[in-house]
Amino acid sequence: MTNESTAQTTAPPDQAATWYARTSTAGPRFPRLTFDLDVDVCVIGGGLAGLTVAREIARRDWSVALIEAGHIAGQASGRNLGFVVPGFAQSVERLVERCGIAHAKALWALAEDGVAYVRNTVLGLAMPGVDPVDGWLDVSKIDNADAMMRTLTLLAHDFGVEVEGWPIERVRERLKSDAYFHGLYFPRAFHINPLHYAFGLATDAQRRGARLFEETAALHIDPIGVRKRVSTPAGKIRANHIVLAGNVALQASTTELAATILPMTTYVVVTRPLPDLADAVAYAGAVSDSRSADFHYRIVDSDRLIWSGGATSWVGDPRRQAERIKLAIARIYPQLGPVEIEHAWSGTMGFAVHRMPLIGEISPGLWVASAFGGHGINTTAMAGQLIARAVVERDDTWRLFLPFELVWAGGSLGRAAAQVSSWAQRSLEDARSRRARKRAPAARGNEAAAAE
Repeated sequence: MTNESTAQTTAPPDQAATWYARTSTAGPRFPRLTFDLDVDVCVIGGGLAGLTVAREIARRDWSVALIEAGHIAGQASGRNLGFVVPGFAQSVERLVERCGIAHAKALWALAEDGVAYVRNTVLGLAMPGVDPVDGWLDVSKIDNADAMMRTLTLLAHDFGVEVEGWPIERVRERLKSDAYFHGLYFPRAFHINPLHYAFGLATDAQRRGARLFEETAALHIDPIGVRKRVSTPAGKIRANHIVLAGNVALQASTTELAATILPMTTYVVVTRPLPDLADAVAYAGAVSDSRSADFHYRIVDSDRLIWSGGATSWVGDPRRQAERIKLAIARIYPQLGPVEIEHAWSGTMGFAVHRMPLIGEISPGLWVASAFGGHGINTTAMAGQLIARAVVERDDTWRLFLPFELVWAGGSLGRAAAQVSSWAQRSLEDARSRRARKRAPAARGNEAAAAE
């Protein structure tokens, strides 16, 4: 590293509450910007999107500076569950409805490129502590094989995706719960430690010549003219291009853009060691059992569960949500007995109204890469490549996202509506799941009688 970085001895305050930070090795730290700087590209935001943009710009031998108001990966990028899976927060069926199958297929291919980028970067740089584990199993809590087959056919036949349909028996062989029915298995998806991945990106971006600055907020942006200006507390940056990659923290510098992003906070826990975990979860990959915010989980340290759930339009108390998650684990895997939570934290994601990322050029030389909630790791990797190619090589692949323009998120009323929708969806899903579990024994009895 250059003299602009020093070894980290303690986790920054905004990372300290997470299990990742408490169990991580020392990561890089970067200075505040205290002088004026001229570069080709200025990136605002030190999450995965901004780090990927900076790394890809530097790889193309352009000068780039990245500023982060807090600490690198201090927000959602370093606090999420670490799933690297294909697709977007919006469902593939809705993509086809909005764009047509050819356009939707092209978008899905970009999302899969994002998955491949993360894998290749982790392995190519031999990133320490990232620990990729293959597989994503997206299971249903409702016995609806027809719906699963429609999605499977669309993905496998029309999109050419490598995906398997798992019947009830195979799902329950790996996830030993009568709460689950059919599932879709994506063998090329995987999960990682996202904080260490962010550290690896930052280290490599700096090695390639990117200038990274922490605790350096963008107070004002002047995007007019060829040489644009970004004002920070102790220095100014002049650049031909500015990339806004700040997620929900864009409010201070770009009010208009921030108004298009809906913040939703989810909650993550890590259990204490579970000696009998193999009696419940005989699967090392990532698991999602809902299309909404409940639930997603995976095994860590061989005998713990890291589990996320809940969605609020405000930043709530993780300890209260941890109690709800404890009840969910007990309901899904009663054989585990009492489960104790050792770590709990929250992370705030940004969503656009259409649940697709915001990627593209807002005005000449002013770019946006934001709203990655729900599928953040693969889509941030995708966006970083698209914007770097657009800026340096004038590649226009990013225009595939033009149908998903900036849409006002509704302010406080929009947040309230999103919260009510989340609660309603969660209640409906719970009710349908309970009915499915009650019907299952009767259905199996009828099948046995018919066989006789």
